[in-house]
Amino acid sequence: MASLVIAEHDGKVLKDTTNKTVTAAAQVSTPVHVLVAGSGADAVAEAAAKLAGVEKVIYADDPAYAKMVAEPMEKLILSLADKYDAILAPATTNGKNYMPRVAAKLDVPQISEILKVDSPDTFERPIYAGNAIATVQAPAGKKVITVRTTAFKAADATGSASIEKIGGAGDPGISKFVSEELSKSERPELTSAKIVISGGRGMQSGENFHLLDKIADKLHAAVGASRAAVDAGFVPNDYQVGQTGKVVAPELYIAVGISGAIQHLAGMKDSKIIAAINKDEEAPIFQVADYGLVADLFKAIPEMDEELTKLGY
Repeated sequence: MASLVIAEHDGKVLKDTTNKTVTAAAQVSTPVHVLVAGSGADAVAEAAAKLAGVEKVIYADDPAYAKMVAEPMEKLILSLADKYDAILAPATTNGKNYMPRVAAKLDVPQISEILKVDSPDTFERPIYAGNAIATVQAPAGKKVITVRTTAFKAADATGSASIEKIGGAGDPGISKFVSEELSKSERPELTSAKIVISGGRGMQSGENFHLLDKIADKLHAAVGASRAAVDAGFVPNDYQVGQTGKVVAPELYIAVGISGAIQHLAGMKDSKIIAAINKDEEAPIFQVADYGLVADLFKAIPEMDEELTKLGY
């Protein structure tokens, strides 16, 4: 029949994860439709309609979807599910919240965080913290899928899909949005930045992260951290890259003072270019790095800062 992609957005801007999920959906079942659930999210629906490969955008405009709470989202998706072979969403916090509910209500197994579509019913996904890739085949029937979007190319904004506006499917009223606290930064968002510079336990303290801040400001990069640095209290949790943090795949990932534990590699090894600075030449990070520098970071980073200044950054 078709694929339905659940759009990820903040009410104003369509997230890049949606573009990449559309690419995955087109490999599973066509045509591809996009569901934009929100409140006053007209701009998001219009952006979704421009994605290449999208035939139709279904825009559910209702206050119940303003914050994409799981229960109202589940009810909305289920009201549309009969028309689709596959339902896909980015493997984000939102997607991981409502998609398992949808799968349970449809009585089908969810296929989580796919990295590749081998065929319309066969997929590759990471297991064991990304140390192994499993090939899984979905049983006959409807498929509920979350997508590891770092593995897919974003759909271009060259389409012109129609937009169908629908009403809400109702709010079960068993949960409600209370509040949220968002970290604010002038730097790019960690999961979408083209350059990421991350620090690990080798940074020794939170104060030393200002060394990375200087580099990040010059390269217009996001700043990340290993779990060890977060657990040590050097930086907040939202900096964490890894299996239990954020998964990133920038064009350039700079790992500073990070040994390269399996859990951290799971969150960044899909980066196009990986550069590592560590004083331990046996550090596992060098096994995945394209460029490695065995040096004291407290000497190497200031020197890097000076060179960038000379180059006009």
